[in-house]
Amino acid sequence: MSTAGVAIEKRGSGPSIVWSILLIILGLLAIALPIETSLYVVIVIGWLILFHGVGQLVHAFQSKGAGHIAWKLLVAVVYLAAAVYLLVHPHVAVATLTLVLAIFLFAEGVVDIIAYFSTRKIGGSAWMLLDGIITLVLGVLIWRHWPSRSSWVIGLLVGVSMLMTGMTRLMMALALRRLAKV
Repeated sequence: MSTAGVAIEKRGSGPSIVWSILLIILGLLAIALPIETSLYVVIVIGWLILFHGVGQLVHAFQSKGAGHIAWKLLVAVVYLAAAVYLLVHPHVAVATLTLVLAIFLFAEGVVDIIAYFSTRKIGGSAWMLLDGIITLVLGVLIWRHWPSRSSWVIGLLVGVSMLMTGMTRLMMALALRRLAKV
């Protein structure tokens, strides 16, 4: 086997396959428990924002000039306040993040549909239109059922994403294994 074949086989084996299977299992678990997954996602985001806020606070005191320090302190306070909100009120934060997600998907869908009209003569641009329509509809569906169904949307979407990522990685790892054997 050539050195390229050995390198391909290493990338398509062991840890990559284990990671893929773990993502598939966690994705299925997240889909089965979307409310709990939504809460965990909010808590993880809250902790990440908290760490970033602390970093901003430290960075503010390393800055020079009163204007820079004041601005960076203000940014740090906003991060820290958002983190505390997410961590102290995770159920309300799930609803808030779901609304933000609905607005984001709606806006992305509109932008994709507009972009399609400027690229419609290019081959394959119909996929951009389809993506825009699906994204727009998804944003509207989430918004129409907000806040009553907010508790499970983020968890379900994270679960589907993890499942699809795991399946894609597994199929690619297995394809690399087959390629290495040729």
